[in-house]
Amino acid sequence: MQMPRCLTIAGSDSGGGAGVQADLKTFEALGCFGMSALTALTAQNTKEVRKAFLLDPAFVVAQIEAVAEDIGVDAAKSGMLGSAEIVRAVARALSRFVFPLVVDPVMRAKSGARLLAKEAEGVLRDELLPRATLVTPNIPEAEALTGLRVRSLDDQVEAARKLCQFASAVLVKGGHLPGEEVVDVLMVSNEVHFFRRPRVRHNRTHGTGCVLSAAICAYLAHGCEIKEAVAKAENFLTRALHYALPLGGGHGPIHPLAELRNAAAKASVLEELEAAAARLGPGFHKLIPEVGSNLAVATPFALTPADVAAFDGRIVRTKEGIRVGVARFGASSHMARFLLALRERYPEIRAVMNIRFGEDVLAAASQAGLSAAWFDRAGEPAEEGESLPWGARQALAAFGGLPDLIYDRGALGKEPMVRILGKSAAEVVDKVLLILRNLEEKK
Repeated sequence: MQMPRCLTIAGSDSGGGAGVQADLKTFEALGCFGMSALTALTAQNTKEVRKAFLLDPAFVVAQIEAVAEDIGVDAAKSGMLGSAEIVRAVARALSRFVFPLVVDPVMRAKSGARLLAKEAEGVLRDELLPRATLVTPNIPEAEALTGLRVRSLDDQVEAARKLCQFASAVLVKGGHLPGEEVVDVLMVSNEVHFFRRPRVRHNRTHGTGCVLSAAICAYLAHGCEIKEAVAKAENFLTRALHYALPLGGGHGPIHPLAELRNAAAKASVLEELEAAAARLGPGFHKLIPEVGSNLAVATPFALTPADVAAFDGRIVRTKEGIRVGVARFGASSHMARFLLALRERYPEIRAVMNIRFGEDVLAAASQAGLSAAWFDRAGEPAEEGESLPWGARQALAAFGGLPDLIYDRGALGKEPMVRILGKSAAEVVDKVLLILRNLEEKK
């Protein structure tokens, strides 16, 4: 079966975090065959662009024609074009072919270095945008292309509307505006759509625009409509940002392979979960609460409850001892949300298991040298699904570190519970078995 073919027309980033390098990583992560037409060579790292060398426009065109005429293109994107001459040459070359085109109107590097000549901005708007299926400017780029000041969400919408005079669809990215969340505004077919994601609180954002536009390009190549392609690409970008790489001394790169590695880890997580549960043995029934126990394990790149596996049907008591449900992802939203909240502060924590509460259990845990934190459910929020994440954050904040277990004494209609934390399912089960052994020795 033929892979979708994606072409990037952009500059090279010697630091590997943006440009053609980031585009090709993104294409591969999303199951596309990546091809490139280089427009420029740059000497850059996470701190600065030291030098940039623009390639001859005719050579840029030769690259586009070489791959399009032989291998074929299902979708393309453009990034750094550098000069008015290259913009014109690319626009003319692309007019010979019919495939979706995402234009990322790259004007400056993350470090602030100019990557598109000032005089080329109008040429890009007037000659390349009409060929675009979608254009993806950030706030400064939208201002340069429209002449508008963009300082609010309403301004983003107005800028998108004005740019739709040149391109058939526009995504105005909101990362440069303040706020706890980033809002990107898509205008397509005279309809406005908003895409929101939490703002990251680190400076490892190099390549954000390149990866987003490349992901949109890849989804278009897979046959998605524009809105669907943007929605999927936004999710892809969220994980790449969340698991950005701590490299260099400036703006480190985001991680376009996080999605691929997350998917690849799922089979081993299920194996890890089942192997750990198999060690519990029939005696574990003494630690099972009335609602049943469960063991949840997150992938190393977990972001949502769908990335956390647990036992569908839980772990329950039977006449013979215990019965373990079927391991699958998304089996326990409560355990998943609790675990994801822990990982906000301690991403090394990948597993959690709930067992019954009791003073005897706390004493056995203390005897085993396990540290404990707790939270009071009396103050939990009323929003559905928010009580356990809130409890995890409260317990960690009060404890001032990473405990081995977190407990609560319950509330009206809510059973008290102990939750064992660990870096793996095996570590969690090790702690549970220590508690069980101490309980049995006391008897």
